[in-house]
Amino acid sequence: MAKTIFITGASRGFGKLWAEALLQRGDKVIATARDLRALDDLVSQYGDNILPLQLDVNDRAAGFAAVAKAKQHFGSIDVLINNAGYGLFGAIEETTEQEAREQMETNFFGLLWLTQAILPVMREQGHGHIVQLSSILGLVATPVLGLYNASKFAVEGLSQTLAAEVKDFGIQVTLIEPNGFATDWGAASSAHTATMPEYDGVRTAMQARITDDFFGVPKATTDVVLKLIDSKKPPLHLFLGKYAYPMIKQTYEGRYADWDNWKEASAAAHGK
Repeated sequence: MAKTIFITGASRGFGKLWAEALLQRGDKVIATARDLRALDDLVSQYGDNILPLQLDVNDRAAGFAAVAKAKQHFGSIDVLINNAGYGLFGAIEETTEQEAREQMETNFFGLLWLTQAILPVMREQGHGHIVQLSSILGLVATPVLGLYNASKFAVEGLSQTLAAEVKDFGIQVTLIEPNGFATDWGAASSAHTATMPEYDGVRTAMQARITDDFFGVPKATTDVVLKLIDSKKPPLHLFLGKYAYPMIKQTYEGRYADWDNWKEASAAAHGK
């Protein structure tokens, strides 16, 4: 059965790729972008099945208006894919206040505003699925992406809480957590701080650990995402890519070792 899916950041990368895959199989798609010209090819090919909407996700009022327009146009919205976002590359000391705020505005607050806008629609329907594009870097921190890490860690906490709050309304939540993929996330879609030479060694060490094999093939994600959207019991967490699970496993094993080493001191801090 065809579904109606609202996708933010549909002009490029995963957003456009998944929008096209959904349209190809007959779903209806509300595709948002800052520049609607990037969606002209999809509109030309899929006609009335796609509703292109200009949207800056940082504008809360515009997000609510876009959801209202989509609801009026298609009558319902089954799935929200909060995909809009970008990476800010730079050491924490290098990051300006404006760069930090802009990263959080788009990656966290933009996602929050669309989530808030869609909830009344899904509660009224008695069903819905909110898909939040997080990252493996919302679970594993890495140098020179500190503000990006922080934004995705925030998305993780928000969305896990949201899942508990809305389950009784028939609304499900999934966090998609990709490892690296060969999109333009690290190129045209990224931002970079002014570098300080003191952190050149950190950057060099990071680059040395990343091989071409680390970056997955974006098109290979489409079947998994379609399966997720069709699932009656979707997972709260969905890794994308073969490196995601090993990275998480290694990180959490290290955390458990620390927690075990300090568990007696932690318990003593309770005081009784």
